[in-house]
Amino acid sequence: MAAFPRRYVIYLADLNPTVGGEMRKVHPVVVVSQNDMNRFLDTVVVCPLTSVLHPRWRGRLQVRCAGRDAEVAVDQIRTISKRRLRQRLDRLPAADCAPLRRLVAEMYGE
Repeated sequence: MAAFPRRYVIYLADLNPTVGGEMRKVHPVVVVSQNDMNRFLDTVVVCPLTSVLHPRWRGRLQVRCAGRDAEVAVDQIRTISKRRLRQRLDRLPAADCAPLRRLVAEMYGE
């Protein structure tokens, strides 16, 4: 990957191997780590996206990705190697960035 992964960009990522209830296989993921971290570290913090919708789950954010309904699974946040990123798919719409930041802060902040 020539340039570093950017915050709020959606990539296809290989999440295998996994353990227990982690999302497995190849999934779209949205990068949530800051660009300064993404530029210098070999890892990025991501939230997987899923097409299996659970509108009542507090740890999920409803979005559109590549023209399809999806959920950002904030409850499945994880750090992955940049080498797991395969290709760029989309970018999170600007209107969804602030709600995603709030949900991450609500779930993992103080």
